[in-house]
Amino acid sequence: MSSRRTLTRPGMGQGFLLTGLCIGLAGGLAEIVVVWLYATLAGGDAAMIARHVASAIGLDGASAATGVAVHMALAAALGVALNAAAQTVTGGSVHDRMVFPFMLGSLAIVWAINFFVVLPVVSPGFVHLLPYGVTLASKLAFGLAAAATLRALPSAVWLRPASGPSYADAPVPVSVYARTRRT
Repeated sequence: MSSRRTLTRPGMGQGFLLTGLCIGLAGGLAEIVVVWLYATLAGGDAAMIARHVASAIGLDGASAATGVAVHMALAAALGVALNAAAQTVTGGSVHDRMVFPFMLGSLAIVWAINFFVVLPVVSPGFVHLLPYGVTLASKLAFGLAAAATLRALPSAVWLRPASGPSYADAPVPVSVYARTRRT
């Protein structure tokens, strides 16, 4: 008997988006916690960092709440992309032992691209708001939260067809079957 579990996820459109949103929102919240903890322990200002998130996409002068909303929207989009990548790489069946390494590796790559390619062009000042170690820790916290959320989601919830319930494979009571078989 194998102790390995397989998380079989449906194809695109069957819970795909909702799964991605869940893992993205969990990851985004984990990043917020890491940045808030760092700001609290180092005497920084987490609200200023949130305002800079909004500023990085062109919303200069925006509130911290707007920055958090932008961050969570980007996290949700990243969650959907991670879900797509996980399904593509694994063919829809993610083994328990693969979830954490896949998410952590993916988020380390996202961090490197974000901080060494995208942000220096889009918002050079944002790159230096926090130490690289803190930003990497927040991205890895995203990966841990995303993996834990993906493992925690009940497979039955995500196996619903996108168009509603299907009863094609449901057992049919003998009495119903017998009534339809009369000739």
